Amino acid sequence: MSEPKILVTAAAGKIGGAVSAQLLDAGFRVRAIVRSHDARSAGLAARGADVVKADLFDPLSLAEAMRGCARAFYCPPMDAHMIDSAVAFADAARRSDLESIVCLSQWLAQPEHPVVLTRQHWLADRLFAALPGVSVTTVNPGFFADNYLRTMDFAALLGIFPVLTGASRNAPPSNEDIARVVAAALAAPERHAGKSYRPTGPALLSGSEMADAIARVLGRRVRAVELPVWMFLRAARLQGESAFVMYAFQQYLADHVDGAFAAGAPTSDVLDVTGRVPEDFETTAARYAKLPFARRTVPNVVRAALNFGLVPFTPAYDFERLNRFLPHPPTPRRSMESPIWRREHLEHGTAAVREAVGVS
Repeated sequence: MSEPKILVTAAAGKIGGAVSAQLLDAGFRVRAIVRSHDARSAGLAARGADVVKADLFDPLSLAEAMRGCARAFYCPPMDAHMIDSAVAFADAARRSDLESIVCLSQWLAQPEHPVVLTRQHWLADRLFAALPGVSVTTVNPGFFADNYLRTMDFAALLGIFPVLTGASRNAPPSNEDIARVVAAALAAPERHAGKSYRPTGPALLSGSEMADAIARVLGRRVRAVELPVWMFLRAARLQGESAFVMYAFQQYLADHVDGAFAAGAPTSDVLDVTGRVPEDFETTAARYAKLPFARRTVPNVVRAALNFGLVPFTPAYDFERLNRFLPHPPTPRRSMESPIWRREHLEHGTAAVREAVGVS
């Protein structure tokens, strides 16, 4: 008897792609949902995935894509209307008689957060949990290692590692470890039904400790430089990041400084679920150091230096204009300030979480 077919959304993305690869390696049949057919989707097809183009906001095309699948991974879009996608996915799951869903959520998810996406994650968690006859597993990582390592080119080419979070610490998980937890839950849903996992890296690190790890990988001196958030945001705009994504990122940096990602970290969830210890930050950094954008070539060095020099002259995002078109809670609170977040995370957390948020 063949393994059940598993649907993977955002299958050409960083997490979805890693989940698809790991399931295929384990012998599962994978139906990979992509937004468009390109080199990444062709690579999935070459590995044996059944690749389909579908709209994550359209319940009918989702239900068609789910046909014949027993299990599914929902990787939410980074979109102001993400909750519409979650509702569409839930409706399609009900129509398709899925047995189990693994959904990617957020460690910060709560209904009072300034970021609409984070509030919608909280709603989506409850929406999936209420689906009748479907086992649901939630994976809610915090700040990914990927968020720090997007500036690997500055470290490799200029010897600078921007630090935006002061002395606050995090145990950042790699995309691959997050995907391993998802894949393990999809492979054996009966073991993980109704559970929530927070994958983390193996150790809490400050920005300066991350810089030291990157220096060891590169074999050269790397200075941790406290970079003003406004400067980082202008650098992001120079690279084409959207105002919606960067407004959320700015708020998550504030959560980071509050200590929200240090609370209860590191966890043992990666080891408990996958049987493998999570990879350390240095191992993850070594992978990024090999990417083309971080290689020490003359064009890369010139590009990095030029971009760094252009940052102060790049227009700022107009977050005030953005927020005029988004809903807001009556009293916005970041996660460490929210009684709801504290209560819900303490209820299911550890003594370390209680200590971190000042509750005995």
